[in-house]
Amino acid sequence: MNLNANIVSFHDDMTAWRRDLHRHPETAFEEYRTADFVAEKLESFGLEVHRGLAKTGVVGALHAGGGNRAIGLRADMDALHIHELNEFEHRSVNDGKMHACGHDGHTTMLLGAARHLAETRDFDGTVYFIFQPAEENEAGGKVMVDDGLFEKFAVESVYGMHNFPGIEVGRFAVRTGPQMASADFFTCEIKGVGGHGAFPDRARDPVVAGAEMVMAFQNIVSRRLNPLQPAVVSVTQFHAGHTGNVIPETAMLNGTVRAFDTKVQDQIEAAMREIAAGVCASHGIEADFRYERKYPPTINSADETRIAARAAAAVVGEANVDTDLAPVMGSEDFGWMLLEKPGSYILVGNGTSGPSGCMVHNPTYDFNDEILPIGASYWTALVHELLPAA
Repeated sequence: MNLNANIVSFHDDMTAWRRDLHRHPETAFEEYRTADFVAEKLESFGLEVHRGLAKTGVVGALHAGGGNRAIGLRADMDALHIHELNEFEHRSVNDGKMHACGHDGHTTMLLGAARHLAETRDFDGTVYFIFQPAEENEAGGKVMVDDGLFEKFAVESVYGMHNFPGIEVGRFAVRTGPQMASADFFTCEIKGVGGHGAFPDRARDPVVAGAEMVMAFQNIVSRRLNPLQPAVVSVTQFHAGHTGNVIPETAMLNGTVRAFDTKVQDQIEAAMREIAAGVCASHGIEADFRYERKYPPTINSADETRIAARAAAAVVGEANVDTDLAPVMGSEDFGWMLLEKPGSYILVGNGTSGPSGCMVHNPTYDFNDEILPIGASYWTALVHELLPAA
């Protein structure tokens, strides 16, 4: 590997930063300590620091040369509501909260790149280092955009990176086009008529209607969509009743929908609404169906993805960059930023064994400190590709 020698020289510092962040996880829009940590580091490196977007967001601005081009590099900062089961010294001290997705590592790698680039200023233009809150469940990326991220910091393109367990250390993976799916969520309250379980004819059973609805939803992907268009419809919750001899008044269904194309999202939502209304009408009851499009698909633009792959190859070698990554049904709110600006979202290998090899969102996961200089070197290589020194 061709790691940046200066970044390698402060690998121990980055490891200390990462483990400090891991010990003090904070969840969506409550990343106050994390934001303070990031802002203090950026200020110590000599960057302009801007705060307040999406409540706890931080943006560091670094200028070099006389060029007027600007790019954005984004890392997420928030943790998950998970009770950590690891026993190492840097385990979470905040009960019920854990960096189980590696955002502590993402933040640290971007800080490492900021430190090196501030020390060298060997590029021409402006780099905005975007530290985003609330990626998990709350779409903090959308909130930053809605708060004027790209009006205040006018970038021509924006880039993100995520660690990925199962990919070997020293490898990257990316693809042009849809890389991660949308994340839509639905709730259906089925309003029936309660009654005695021994006299179902005197009630209108929302449980039976809900069961029919669940099965009908499963036919949407197999019978209503083009079979070449991947999608998922999952009912993940079914709540009804409190005792065994009473038909309940209501039943509640919840779940998620994933797709890579907005037209497919439209088809699925329309079909679900039609099914919910039709099933309930056939039972003489009503449905209150609600559908929320939380995260759009993460769609990498072609030119920016070629540049990202080239920067990754400069660090780990072309043979270690997979540019034909299979799309992933998980979602990422970086997709909101890619709706506004062209860019690319790349995966960096977190390893295949131990806490670094188990899948994210697991209570025994841990970010692999070995890859900190790899990710930071990628960021600096990307800056040199996009904003070469004059």
